[in-house]
Amino acid sequence: MGPSIVRNRTTCAARSTTIHVFVVLLTLFVFQRRAFSQVILDIMPPLMPNPYVPFPHVVAPVLDEARNGYGIAQRLSREAGLQGRILWIDATANLERINTADKIDVLVKKIKEVGFNTIVLDIKPIVGETLYPSQIATKMTEWKGRLLPKEFDPLAVMLAKAKLNKLSLLVSVNAFSEGHAHFPERGFAAKRTEYQTVLCEPELRIRVDGLEEAAYSVSDRPNQPPRTPDDLVVYTDVSKLPRLNEGGMVVLLDNSYRVTAQFQSHDFNPAVLQLPAGSVLIVGFTPAAGSFISDKLKPNVVVELMVSHTFVPISQRVDRQIPLMTNPLNPAVRHRIRNIITEIAHNYDVDGLLFDDRLRFASINADMSDTTREAFEKWIRQPVRWPEDVFRWEFTWPTLQRRVVPGPLYDQWLTFRALVLRNWLAETIQTVKKERPTMQVGTYVGSWYPDYPDVGANWAADDLQVGLRFHTDAFRRTGWANLVDMIITGCYYPTASMRDAADAGISIGETVEAAGQFSNRAVNDQSIVYAGIALDKFKGRQKTDLRKVLQAACATTQGVMVFDLSHDMDQWWDVFADVFRVPSDAPHMNQGFLTKVREQRLQQKVIGLQEPPVILYKGASGTGF
Repeated sequence: MGPSIVRNRTTCAARSTTIHVFVVLLTLFVFQRRAFSQVILDIMPPLMPNPYVPFPHVVAPVLDEARNGYGIAQRLSREAGLQGRILWIDATANLERINTADKIDVLVKKIKEVGFNTIVLDIKPIVGETLYPSQIATKMTEWKGRLLPKEFDPLAVMLAKAKLNKLSLLVSVNAFSEGHAHFPERGFAAKRTEYQTVLCEPELRIRVDGLEEAAYSVSDRPNQPPRTPDDLVVYTDVSKLPRLNEGGMVVLLDNSYRVTAQFQSHDFNPAVLQLPAGSVLIVGFTPAAGSFISDKLKPNVVVELMVSHTFVPISQRVDRQIPLMTNPLNPAVRHRIRNIITEIAHNYDVDGLLFDDRLRFASINADMSDTTREAFEKWIRQPVRWPEDVFRWEFTWPTLQRRVVPGPLYDQWLTFRALVLRNWLAETIQTVKKERPTMQVGTYVGSWYPDYPDVGANWAADDLQVGLRFHTDAFRRTGWANLVDMIITGCYYPTASMRDAADAGISIGETVEAAGQFSNRAVNDQSIVYAGIALDKFKGRQKTDLRKVLQAACATTQGVMVFDLSHDMDQWWDVFADVFRVPSDAPHMNQGFLTKVREQRLQQKVIGLQEPPVILYKGASGTGF
């Protein structure tokens, strides 16, 4: 027997022994685990904190203090008796209330009298004009018949009156909106399509029997008038169909999208038509569209939907959003807004500057310009099929509900846009601080965080740990909470607490308490957080409902922002006077407060303090936008 054979047998024996020992140990481990799991446990009940009610003298809902009270900012603000009480004054809606010095004087005194400690004055609304005399932007002098004298500067007067009444004054600007859908002639970007954001929009065509040449444009708005006169329109609701003109044509499709009937305008009566289940109508209103139907959509023809993509400036969409959004990557756009901000910081000693909710991209399909594509390719270091590598549009047929289908670079797209906005904000804050070191900077956002990947605005902390699909490690790092001094989130619900929602049989996530609680946890002590409420949500409701909502807002965050003065505020003054009867300063007015919060949070991180999970209850999409 050779030496190698002996060594092999020895080695095999050793391996066999090792495996045997491992199996024995594994068996013992499993046995011990089972034995341990069968031990009767004695667990102490969870400690429930004492209830915290921000305003003990007025009615309060049952609040979830175990989670509402979490965080250093919460603890320190409560210990010091600090509480933000902010009233927002929208520029256009309130123009007549701030267009003379006397009106501003009366208004500011009233705001002080009822217990607010901070005013937000909107000085660059979405149309892009300014309330103050600017060397860069057009000064607003009129809005819907309401006048603002050209020589009058409401910002200067508001600042003087706020200081006189010991109120904090913050100013709000809409960063990337430079026009208004209802006033297409107004705004810096209204006629400058090169500055407007470019949308990637779907183009739909009806295709007949797979032939590209036998295709025709169809509107992607079912049961509505066509986008252009010659578009075909899909109707799933016959009652929405208007009267047909001469030359119009209609075909009936069954649930397999096969043409079963064809009608001319003179012999079609929708009032007597019973649309079979799963069937739809395809309608052409003009002679050209009618001719296509007559020639191509004959009985037994099968209809298909073909989707392609087109790139258009936002102003060219008939049903676009109201703000005329610009491209945050356009150098001229970035330069313009930064110059406006520098001008404000240089000329006005306000306490802070807030970016309203137009510090974002317009939508998930914006911006899709060549400028953005080139920047994305440079960042990702590879060429991109545009837009298919990022996403494509897909429609359900025949309802024409559209949805985005992510491409292979979709996660990178989300991170890229969030990084663009985060870095722009960082650079702009440096500009502000250089011009006026004492000026604070903050942002207003909607509280429903899952909406924000669509628009690129990651307002959370850069260390937030939350179980959301889009929230990758890379996306997390784009959070801007650590850059700003304060974040106001729109918790725009009429229901105060999760307990109130449960009692009413509605979603507990659609409450001020749930939204404020998540906002505070999402920011994670990296800035001050104020929960925003909307007065228009209380139209026709009891004043008790508003009192309870104020309790929930101030129990879950470091204060409340009330939007807006224009929302029938005169009927609510007495409520605020009652709730705010004990004076308080806002945390952002307290020098060193945020520094202390951040220092203590850092200490907790250094020692490895384990944080509880962040709970995200299902809120309503669009809340606070």
